Amino acid sequence: MSETGSSNAKPLNYDQLNEFFEQQGILSSAAEVHGILTGMVASGASLKGEDWLTLLSDLIHEGQSFKHAVKKQLIEMAADVCASMRDPDLGFNLLLPSDHESLVERLGCMIGWVQSYLVGFGVNQTNLAGLSDDVREVIDDMVEIAKLDFAVDDDEEGERAYYEVVEYLRISAMLCFNELGQRAGTDCVTNKVLH
Repeated sequence: MSETGSSNAKPLNYDQLNEFFEQQGILSSAAEVHGILTGMVASGASLKGEDWLTLLSDLIHEGQSFKHAVKKQLIEMAADVCASMRDPDLGFNLLLPSDHESLVERLGCMIGWVQSYLVGFGVNQTNLAGLSDDVREVIDDMVEIAKLDFAVDDDEEGERAYYEVVEYLRISAMLCFNELGQRAGTDCVTNKVLH
C-alpha cells in the first residue's frame, strides 16, 4: 500500500523519488508532489501541453522552470497517476513511505499528501457547490484530515488507524476522479506513453 503503480508501469519508489526531488532542489516531498498531481488528475485538469507543468512549478518550485530530468519524472508520475486511476482493478495507491519508516513519519507524509491533494484539486475545481454530495463529503473529510494533529502510538492500533485513513483517501481520490476526471474527458495525455 505504500507504493504506487499500475499493472503496466514500474511502481514508483517513495525513497528514490524523495531523494531525487531533494537533489533537484524541489521543496516538496514525493508525497506532496504525488498528492498535487493526484488532485489535479482527479479534478479533471488537462495534462496536455505544458500548462500543467507551469502550474505545478508555481506550486512546488516557486515558479522556476523545471530541469529536463524533473520534467521527465513529473510526466512519468502524472502518467502513472492517470493509469492507476483508470485501472479496473483499483490499482491507485498513495505514494507514501514504506512500512519500515516510523508511524509518525508516515502520518506526517500522509497529511502532506492530503493537503497537497486539496491544493491540486482546488486549482481546477473552485466551486464545490456544483459537485455531487459524495464528492463534497469526501473533500470536506479530506479538509478535516488535513487539519489533524495526529498523536498516535506506534502500535497495532495506531497502524490500523493509519491504514484505514490511507484506504479512505485512496478510495476518495478515485471517487473524485470517477466523477470529475472521467466526466471532464481528461485523457491524461502527458506526451508520453508508459509501457
